[in-house]
Amino acid sequence: MNADRLPRLRRLIAGLALVFALSGLALTGPAVVAPTHTDAAQAAVYSSCTISRCSAARTARTGWSSLDWPTSSGWYSWPYGQYNYTGGTFQNRERQLPLNATYSEYDVYSRARGAARDAYRIVVNRSTRETWFTPDHYVTFYKL
Repeated sequence: MNADRLPRLRRLIAGLALVFALSGLALTGPAVVAPTHTDAAQAAVYSSCTISRCSAARTARTGWSSLDWPTSSGWYSWPYGQYNYTGGTFQNRERQLPLNATYSEYDVYSRARGAARDAYRIVVNRSTRETWFTPDHYVTFYKL
């Protein structure tokens, strides 16, 4: 074997061993089946919002309210020459928010029209206007 390839091969084997170790699989011995569902994978819903970005979410709620909560997805004019985006209907597929309601989702932070979106959203019950902030794209919800 070429001497230049030996260090690369050792790093590859060490990397594969690490992947197997972290996944709970062994390089030898019986196969281990990883669980298909964990509680950590489920969203968390909190009754209040006290994290640092909650004030930005409340400001966004005020902005979207002033636009009368648009339900069509698209870019909307925001102060200071920026735009903000709403994706329209939030499906609540994970069923973390109260059921039997229709929700809309709105971006928190404005940007140049057409720019990439980030993970920060507010989700609003269309009939009650009850609002949740999700800083991590629907993994965790904080009621505003």
